[in-house]
Amino acid sequence: MTGAPATVSLLGMAAFFALSIFALAGGRRRLATPLVYGAALALSAMLHVNAVVALVAAAPAETLSLPMGLPWIGVHFRFDALAAFFVAVVNLGGAAASLYAIGYGRSETWPMRVLPLFPAFLASMNLVVLADDAFTFLVAWECMSLASWGLVVAHHRTPDNLRAGYVYILMASFGTFALLLAFGLLAGPFGNYAFDAMRVNHPAPLIANLALALVLIGTGSKAGLVPLHVWLPLAHPAAPSHVSALMSGVMTKVAIYAFVRVVFDLLGPPAWWWGIVVILPGAASAVIGILSALLEQDLKRVLAYSTIENVGFIFVGLGLALAFRSNGLVAMSVLALTAALFHVLNHALLKSLLFFGSGAVLTSTGIRSLEGLGGLIHRMPVTAVAVLAGCMGISALPPFNAFVSEWLTFQAILLSPALPQWGLKLIVPAAGALLALAVALAAACFVRIFGIAFLGRPRSDAGAQAQETDGFSRMAMILLAALCLGAGILPGFVIDGIGPAVQAVAGGQMPHQAQVAWLSIVPIAQSRSSYNGLLVFFFIAASALMSVALIHLLASRNTRRVPAWDCGFVDPNPALQYTAVSFAQPIRRVFATTLFMAREQIAMPPPGDAAPARLRVRLRDLIWDTFYVPIGSAVGIASERLNVLQFLTIRRYLSLVFLALIILLAVLAIWR
Repeated sequence: MTGAPATVSLLGMAAFFALSIFALAGGRRRLATPLVYGAALALSAMLHVNAVVALVAAAPAETLSLPMGLPWIGVHFRFDALAAFFVAVVNLGGAAASLYAIGYGRSETWPMRVLPLFPAFLASMNLVVLADDAFTFLVAWECMSLASWGLVVAHHRTPDNLRAGYVYILMASFGTFALLLAFGLLAGPFGNYAFDAMRVNHPAPLIANLALALVLIGTGSKAGLVPLHVWLPLAHPAAPSHVSALMSGVMTKVAIYAFVRVVFDLLGPPAWWWGIVVILPGAASAVIGILSALLEQDLKRVLAYSTIENVGFIFVGLGLALAFRSNGLVAMSVLALTAALFHVLNHALLKSLLFFGSGAVLTSTGIRSLEGLGGLIHRMPVTAVAVLAGCMGISALPPFNAFVSEWLTFQAILLSPALPQWGLKLIVPAAGALLALAVALAAACFVRIFGIAFLGRPRSDAGAQAQETDGFSRMAMILLAALCLGAGILPGFVIDGIGPAVQAVAGGQMPHQAQVAWLSIVPIAQSRSSYNGLLVFFFIAASALMSVALIHLLASRNTRRVPAWDCGFVDPNPALQYTAVSFAQPIRRVFATTLFMAREQIAMPPPGDAAPARLRVRLRDLIWDTFYVPIGSAVGIASERLNVLQFLTIRRYLSLVFLALIILLAVLAIWR
């Protein structure tokens, strides 16, 4: 059956690819940048509206087949409620990034390295979501990886960017290989690569367990799940800021979609311990990600590590949904899945906003290190307000949107005593405690970002001479900040909009929240818990206005300017301000001594020596040192040993091929 939403989405993807070809042909022209990004904005907005309309209307699933791809199955696409939700998220992020890039792209040194790949990146992410067979999915997945890799190494003259691209493409290839094996297991010996066949023919428990592990590795490596996250803090800072927003806010969500599609839709009924397998790395990602962010000084790396934290939060919600589903607790599974999908949307909005803000700061000052910023609220007031909204939202402070999704996740955690297995009874509360710690650390992390970068006095000449960013970039940031506030004030409408996607996956959805009195949300029961974002917003606004009125009423009307108080000593030197390192020092001493092997080296000159004292902090990435360094060494040794294979004779080559064929036929015979 060919339906309008599916057809519109496929035509939009074709238009994206055509736009990529146009950018490749005419990208050197002066008007190419606004034309390409403007067309990408229009296409993304159209696809977003198309998906939202289909989602809200709870349109039935639509399929479309084309006679290409694998000869015996062709190419299949499916536009159901779950796909509609993620298409809406992808294209909302794409529209915001395109609007931002109309202005930001003017400062791009080499636009030809970015313009052709940007529409292709958007098209491939949409294609992954709509794919309904393993072949189409993997081709789209690889297109997404290659397009994003090209954008990461766009500024390839920087050595760090080349290393980031190398690590990223290695991890992307590893993840694709894991997904290829997973789909091979699900297709079985008869090669049923269409998702419809996989939905009907569920694998045996052992095969399903193995496929779950492979899917978790394949999608987790793209989403940034610990310990598969090592590429993310390297690649996100290397890419242009609007691309970083897409990779962090959108591409990681495409990976989460892949996990939901396979595990919730194709694998069949889950085992109860699947929840533990998903919850544990999710909780670890939340804590390790935000601790790493707290110890970083590079603004974009801080945001990249924050993405790891939020991805961990989402995976904990998905693991809870699996645990409840395996025990037949449909209403609780629906609550956990709703929280996870709500956080998917929230993080896409918030992280795009924050990367846009970091791009505005980088364009204006040329500085990414927090230690070189300061006082930007006076030079870039609109950017400062937008970034403040993003920092409050990502810290899960009401009345912004992330508070609601994280609150719903904790509501689901509080229902864990209903689970019959003792393993889940112990693991879920422990994960809840780790998430609570992550939320507190996130607040400290983003207080640090905003305080060091935008408050105080400039720490460099570039910061003192900063100018506000262009109008298109400001418009994109204001739009996203307004959406974050709106989703936090009126979350019931968002929950109802997500409902059809949850229904398609979990077999149920939360009661309609828009019908609750006073626009409150009631996830379980009125007597147990409820939240009203609108009342919280009015209370905060009224309290702030009353405080301002009282200050103006009671305080003196004379304007007074005095030097900042510094323990009784007045010194205009900005170096006396708190730094990013000193702000994080207490947390580093508590947590990083063990997790990151943090060591402080203090060089204190003797009395009478005018040399400054020095504090050096050394950190170790234990995950990199434990997992990836030994693997890299082993691969290097194996490559040297296997290098002899390129010098074999034709007879020996044919013998190896024949032996490999015999082994594959034996495996296939045993499998059947």
